[in-house]
Amino acid sequence: MKKPSKSIIVRILKITGITFGSIILLLFLIPILFPGKIAEEVKGFANKKLNGELDFKEAKLSFFNHFPSLTLTLTDFSLKGSAPYQKETLLSANEMAFGIDISSLIFDKSVVIDKVFVSNALMNVKVNAKGEANYNVYISGEKTTKKDTTGNTSLRLDKIAIEDSHLVYNDQSTKILIDAKGFNYIGNGDLDQAIFDIYTEAEIENFDFTYDGQQYLKNKKVKADLITKINTNSLAFVFQQNNLKINKLPVEFNGKFDFLSNGYDMDFNIKSEDSKLNDFFTALPPAYVTWLDKTKVKGSTDLSFTLKGKYIASKNQKPDVAFNMKIRDGLIAYKDAPFPVSNIFLNFDAKLPALDTEKLKVNIDSVFFNVDKDFVKAIIKTEGLSKPNINARINTKIDLALMDKAFGLEHMDLRGILNMDIKSKGVYDKKNNKIPVTNGKINFKNGYVKTDYYPNPIQKINVVATILDQKGSLEDLNINITPASFEFEGKPIFVNAKLQNFENIKYDIKAKGELDLGKIYKVFSQKGLELEGYVNADVSFKGSQNDAMNGRYANLQNQGTLKLKNIKTTSEYLPKPFIIKEGTFVFNQDKMNFNDFMAAYGQSDFKMNGYLQNVIDFVLTDKAILKGNFQLHADYINVDEFMMPTTTLTVADSTKTTEPIVETGVVVIPSNFDLQFNAIANKINFEGLAIDNLKGQMKINKGQLELKQSGFDLIGSNVKMDLVYGSQSTEKAFFDFKILAKEFDIKRAYNEVKMFREMASAAESAEGIVSLDYKVAGILNNTMQPIYPSLTGSGVLSVKKVKMKGFKMFGAVSKKTGKDAIKNPDVSQVDIKTTIKNNIINIERFKFKVAGFRPRIEGQTSFDGKLNIKMRLGLPPFGIIGIPIKVTGTQDEPKVRLGKQTEDLQETEYEGEVPQPITAEPKPQ
Repeated sequence: MKKPSKSIIVRILKITGITFGSIILLLFLIPILFPGKIAEEVKGFANKKLNGELDFKEAKLSFFNHFPSLTLTLTDFSLKGSAPYQKETLLSANEMAFGIDISSLIFDKSVVIDKVFVSNALMNVKVNAKGEANYNVYISGEKTTKKDTTGNTSLRLDKIAIEDSHLVYNDQSTKILIDAKGFNYIGNGDLDQAIFDIYTEAEIENFDFTYDGQQYLKNKKVKADLITKINTNSLAFVFQQNNLKINKLPVEFNGKFDFLSNGYDMDFNIKSEDSKLNDFFTALPPAYVTWLDKTKVKGSTDLSFTLKGKYIASKNQKPDVAFNMKIRDGLIAYKDAPFPVSNIFLNFDAKLPALDTEKLKVNIDSVFFNVDKDFVKAIIKTEGLSKPNINARINTKIDLALMDKAFGLEHMDLRGILNMDIKSKGVYDKKNNKIPVTNGKINFKNGYVKTDYYPNPIQKINVVATILDQKGSLEDLNINITPASFEFEGKPIFVNAKLQNFENIKYDIKAKGELDLGKIYKVFSQKGLELEGYVNADVSFKGSQNDAMNGRYANLQNQGTLKLKNIKTTSEYLPKPFIIKEGTFVFNQDKMNFNDFMAAYGQSDFKMNGYLQNVIDFVLTDKAILKGNFQLHADYINVDEFMMPTTTLTVADSTKTTEPIVETGVVVIPSNFDLQFNAIANKINFEGLAIDNLKGQMKINKGQLELKQSGFDLIGSNVKMDLVYGSQSTEKAFFDFKILAKEFDIKRAYNEVKMFREMASAAESAEGIVSLDYKVAGILNNTMQPIYPSLTGSGVLSVKKVKMKGFKMFGAVSKKTGKDAIKNPDVSQVDIKTTIKNNIINIERFKFKVAGFRPRIEGQTSFDGKLNIKMRLGLPPFGIIGIPIKVTGTQDEPKVRLGKQTEDLQETEYEGEVPQPITAEPKPQ
């Protein structure tokens, strides 16, 4: 065979060398020849196609960052979100690189972006409660093609690569929070098509998933191989073939996700079939993974989760959710447990149609496990939440010490023999006095509980209890605890109780022992929570609710002593805890006598002596009325601290998310109190109002507070007042009061009394002494301020030696008439009678003298400052001749004209329930 000549070889080498050299040269030249054009075209494209503020530090063009692609790399890249998140970052990255199609650049002189590379990025996706998202930054093309005046740049992606990034998805409309760190993603496909498949490989080093504030996954490793069909015309995703692995648990995932104009349309199906029970535990929170390292787990499990339907927040339309779990032949053995938990069997099925908890169905048609020869087995089925239909059978014979060791329960040491046999079937409807038909027996012997939170155990726990109800009614319910006892800190506690007929409860209760609530709470407490208090009891109660309510006290056998110290109690009616500093209670039949009871609530302090009646029934049922009579003394009461908080949603501006704002609410009076107090309070604060030396008779009954024959000192004057107050809700209350205040300083009243300042704003510069005899009723809002259209009332304001200084109405009249003497008149004695209704204060005709003039005034003013005043300015010497004047406009800008004819101010009626003033005179029959 003839060998190729040397010249041919040399020629081939030259051509190869020149070609290779040219390619190398082009790799360096193209970024030099085209950088300005590419950067300009990309910026123009971004300005046209992105509805969000884009920024970067520097642009670099190179083949070597993501070889062999020619890439435009933007350093310190950031992109703001769409409304309502225009000022918050959607995407920030150390580097954001766009791959450029070289053939289009050279031959078509256009910039086509076909790849996107992101590294060390933060992707911060947000959706508010209304469903408004920050990711709507890409402006889609119009249907009719128009000439592109911004340049020849287009987006035809076939690859997206994300490296070592952090993804946060916070959707307040669905209450889903996803936090993925160490996020790596490669997506390939014909992304320039309207409908295309994208092939995805993704890995997440730390994956957290939270729903409705509850964290379900934390620090999980996720690996995914996905095939997703994307329809950009309708913005729909179809998940065709998706294999996930959460730690070691394999998961199959398919379904669809469509973006609607006002929400989402979802159809997800997630399942893991015939998986190892051990692998299931690796997908749970870290505490279980730590436990799993020391535990032998065997068995198989099937899991499935479905989410199907539309989520449209504005229409309150929500998808259906279902979850199913099965465990077969399970075994758990922690460390060197003498016996494992074996033969674990579980069928669990839950359904939540339309995310409506009232339709929740939970079906545990069987759960079973053994510990040696002991066992736990149960069947529990429920439907609904507020009025659940229950069908349950629970049967156990278990040594808790063996179970504790087998499960490896951390932070807790349990011992004792628990035998339980409970059958329950029927509806629990407390309102209609229905409970499931129930037959239950509980026997707990030699119980022992110790936790890591406190060094000493609760021990010698013995409980024998039966629950029996054969008719499914509260009337037929019987609970016997005979006996219950335990020992804590070397001090024994004994309780025996028999309770029958919870519609008319019959009770027989005995309790004796000492208990430090602070220490026993620490046995179970978590860091940051506290409870303190000491109880010493030696009491016995026997009787019936019917006897107590009907005054048959001879049939009651209630006696004993209860001592409390530093007890914190909470109530749904009060925002802060009520602290009993010290109290000795002596029971005698229906009465609970208070001996030097001392308590505190926030800054307020109370000392009481007296008694309560019907205490036992009040504690055992929610229908009983707590009665009492007390002598009450307080050095200081801060009424503001008794106001209930209410939560409202507000948006400060369009750039911020909707945040809950806590506001105050009205003081709520419990409806099941019938209490009387002879009260003395040295100082009271209410909305900055300083009240001294309060004395009066106070009554709390049927959700109302009534104050009679009360007197107190305010702004240097003694005030007499009767008051009725009650709440309509946590945000509204009604009041009715009658007040008599003699000779108080009007200047001090304006400066120190907020309500006076608002109702008599024109008195800002007035000086002198006035008296007030008035009655008014109305509604208070959630800040305990009056709703003015709701007010009704009448009374007399007596003026004595008052300088009407600074009243703009008198200044305007003075200017109009040319009479300087009435600009700042001195009024020696006049009674001004007024009535209040529908936001209007009607002023009856009154006269006074000033510098020889005899003004006569009548008319109307409104709480929002409008005026309709008729005035006659009687001229010296006797006022026989007068000038008719009408004053309109507002208190700040009064308009004065000569004449008599005026138009009544427009009334504003209150839309809601307005109380009839209790202090009003009775209507004739």
